[in-house]
Amino acid sequence: MTFFAPFCLPFIIGAAAMFACIAGKWAWWLWLLPRADKLRILRGLPSRATFRAVGEVVRESLLHRRIFRIDPVLGYMHMSLAFGWFLLIAVGWIETLAHLGFRFVPLQGHVFFKYFATGLPHKPFFDFTMDLLLLFVLSGVALAWGKRFYSRAMGMRRTTRHVWGDRVAMSALWFIFPARLIAESATCALYGGGGFLTGSLGSWLHSWIGVPALIGIESAAWWFYSSCLGLFFVALPFSRYMHIFTEIPLIFLRHYRLRSGEKASSFDRFQIEACSRCGICIDPCQLQSVLNIDRVQSVYFLRDRRYKMLRPEVADNCLLCGRCAEKCPVGIDLNTLRINSRDRVRNLPDKRRYSYLKDIDRSQGSGRTGYFAGCMTLLTPRTLAAMKRIFTAAGEEVWWADRDGGVCCGRPLKLAGETDAARRMMNYNTELFRRHGIATLVTSCPICLKVFREDYRLDGIEVLHHSEYILRLLQSGRLSARHDGTRFTYHDPCELGRGCGIYDQPRTVIGAFGTLLEPTHTRAEALCCGSSVANTAISDSQQVAIARSVAEELEATGAEVIVTACPLCKKAIGRGASSDVRDLSEVVAERIG
Repeated sequence: MTFFAPFCLPFIIGAAAMFACIAGKWAWWLWLLPRADKLRILRGLPSRATFRAVGEVVRESLLHRRIFRIDPVLGYMHMSLAFGWFLLIAVGWIETLAHLGFRFVPLQGHVFFKYFATGLPHKPFFDFTMDLLLLFVLSGVALAWGKRFYSRAMGMRRTTRHVWGDRVAMSALWFIFPARLIAESATCALYGGGGFLTGSLGSWLHSWIGVPALIGIESAAWWFYSSCLGLFFVALPFSRYMHIFTEIPLIFLRHYRLRSGEKASSFDRFQIEACSRCGICIDPCQLQSVLNIDRVQSVYFLRDRRYKMLRPEVADNCLLCGRCAEKCPVGIDLNTLRINSRDRVRNLPDKRRYSYLKDIDRSQGSGRTGYFAGCMTLLTPRTLAAMKRIFTAAGEEVWWADRDGGVCCGRPLKLAGETDAARRMMNYNTELFRRHGIATLVTSCPICLKVFREDYRLDGIEVLHHSEYILRLLQSGRLSARHDGTRFTYHDPCELGRGCGIYDQPRTVIGAFGTLLEPTHTRAEALCCGSSVANTAISDSQQVAIARSVAEELEATGAEVIVTACPLCKKAIGRGASSDVRDLSEVVAERIG
């Protein structure tokens, strides 16, 4: 039996080009990895991390569990296309083995087996199974067509606007499986066999068209099927569908503890090209939902960075709130990629700017517990006064790092892309904390908290947000709570909640003093206040518009007081609210004995 026909050429050429391009990309990206990352891979390969990665590949790359959690219909669509096509390939290879045994069959022989196997006896089990799997995939194709016209049926207000190359690849993909159905059905019409789908359609074609016309239809259908496959394969490495062959190695590399950093690296390529541009990140973006700002969301940022056409107005126009990253089904570290893209745009090398750091020490007091207010807390003096009262009530001896001003934690500069300047500030503050012998460092600013925990080298120094610290005082009996029945609602700051995973501690503290009413968007889905120091593009009036939308949702709970645990969020929400807005520390300071 020969396994070649002229119509196989588009498929063979396309498959060869695709695999060569993918192999070249993988090899180049891995070669450029830092030596430390290469060693992590070598150590990770023989470990349990490999088995965990395999499990995640099955759950996410094939079954798309995360997308199912967002919307079941959307999850089914992605799963039917990914898992269904995988099963068609796997069961097709088993079918070839069942018919021919352990003999070499070229790739096109497996893919076009129905065409080449007309002289072999039919096996009803495989006829039925392959038809069932083809129907499974076709149902996903139908949903994909419908999603382009009515995305709300799948829980998405908006879908991605694709570039021309993506549209070519997408069109080829959408026609692959209808073309396969027609080609296999036409062969069944001429030679018999087939299952409930191809066999039934083949019988209908035979009765309505006749053999002479069927011969031409069969040839055209197989050519069309092969051409769709070939076109898709050629376009795949340069389109959004490169995610099919990038998400899998990305999962393994993450399990081997490779991460993107504040400086761009080769690992970033795995993250950038793992984006399928599904558009799930668009709806959570408040720039889109409140301000109608389009084409700056993460899906477009990753696309533009991949094709080396990223502009500062796209890189900078992001709140870095993490709402899109929370929804990303691939788990791409979107915020870090934003930051290190800004580093390449605006990281200034002038070292003379840092001369003011010499011999600055405006700290006051003494004690093993230190308090770092941060820039925004110094601009909300009521929070600073509340913390002073809490420290006094608890009998805590405190070292005040910056009550009369000091050096910024460095995170705002890092978010803006000034990573070298930020690192100088971090080094200065680290030396300051160690010089004064601090054992526990408390801050009221989630922005400071995140950078202390992630970017500072504070081994031996415990870092706490004031919500964690206050809860510890209450639980140890150093503070007493007075519950007065006040109705509170709580706004989760981005850097505290999604950034540091602190959700329960502020709620427990509020519950000790009053009744907590939750807004619609809460915890990991909480809204951003709109005044993020990470965004250098939107205007003051646009920030107020976002704050007003957030305040409206919080006030809809019927609460008497809006509580947050971030000085920046307090100032921002206060600009858009008609209700009383307080920091958590103020609520506590007003009610402690």
